[in-house]
Amino acid sequence: MVYTYLAKLSSRQKLWFTVSVAAGLLIIVLGILCEPDRPSQAGNQFTVNMSIREIAPKLGVTGKGLARELALPLETPKKKPLNELGISQEQLEHATTHILSHHSTGLKYYLFAAIVLFGLVYLTRFGRPDNANISERKLWYPRIPYIICLLAAVLVCGFLLGKSPNPMEGTVKVFKSMVGLYPSVTDKLLVLIFFVLLAIIGNKLICGWACPFGALQELVYSLPILRKMKQWKAPFWLTNTIRGGLFFVALLFLFGIVGGRKGFVIYHYLNPFNLFNLDFDHWLILVTVVVSLALAFFTYRPFCHLICPFGFVSWVAEQISLTRIKIDHEKCTNCGLCIKACPSQAAKDRVSDKLFGADCFSCARCLNVCPEDAIRYGSVFSKSSREKLQKQSALEKGSASVGIFGGFNR
Repeated sequence: MVYTYLAKLSSRQKLWFTVSVAAGLLIIVLGILCEPDRPSQAGNQFTVNMSIREIAPKLGVTGKGLARELALPLETPKKKPLNELGISQEQLEHATTHILSHHSTGLKYYLFAAIVLFGLVYLTRFGRPDNANISERKLWYPRIPYIICLLAAVLVCGFLLGKSPNPMEGTVKVFKSMVGLYPSVTDKLLVLIFFVLLAIIGNKLICGWACPFGALQELVYSLPILRKMKQWKAPFWLTNTIRGGLFFVALLFLFGIVGGRKGFVIYHYLNPFNLFNLDFDHWLILVTVVVSLALAFFTYRPFCHLICPFGFVSWVAEQISLTRIKIDHEKCTNCGLCIKACPSQAAKDRVSDKLFGADCFSCARCLNVCPEDAIRYGSVFSKSSREKLQKQSALEKGSASVGIFGGFNR
């Protein structure tokens, strides 16, 4: 089927494929060249005879940030030696190791951008071969390019380069910096803006194609088992209420509105990205990883839908995404095939034209099932898209009936 798909690509689409791969590789090479030296991971350079004020700047955190890692009140005196504050050398080494594990590698930003770029071009330019008509729609959007991107996200952006940065962390650190756990709010805000832009350029493409733990859940869900159980889809109103409610409660604790102590980070205990560093410093982290992956066998992206704070933020952002799934409601017969193919309630909400529908992770499952050619992935700025779809459909039917070799380009 892959060879047939490649044969059906037009010359223009082959050029798009070549350019997108070349551009992605160029972005990655640029990231490698721009990668700064990583900070030392040696924890023995710090001793309990030193103060928080001496250690914190070398770790890239504030005094409050180091105090939180040491389970001390944020207002703990920063000039006192740690041994006078009751901190042991073992506690200090554990805290510094954890802080250093959050140090970002800049290369991952370039990799995220490269994967999102490829996914965007694939979905909008060459996923659907110009020379394959509606009767050959099973050739459209083969899964292999998507699976390759998911594997790259898990193996390279995850296990090879470690947990940081990632979209979840990018969200949480903005608010942690607001309570003084990091020196600069601006730096953390720029990281969040980067991830949000990747979610807007292509509808949640950063979540659907490039996020390491999101990709791991996608791969688990894609295994051809428990198919009957996968037919049940959790109501979006319920999952989004849980996710949004947790986000709100987490902020109340972080800012000390609840609990009376600033700096308590609920997401620290629910961070599955620790898997990529094999760092389970709290038993709840391991439980989160195990339960999320177990549920992923029959529930679509449970962590993304129920817990992830960036999942909630990007759901808001996708309301203004520049490229997305589009339904031609004049051609749609409500046959339900796209709804059945979709692993969540996203297709159902788009068919019904719901204002704030369920998260769409741009997985492309719905794009090759419609017998009326009423569903496409494209820009929200495309001119007269409905007329264009109708025109292309008519031309495809005509070319199929007279056996014209080739096809027309979108």
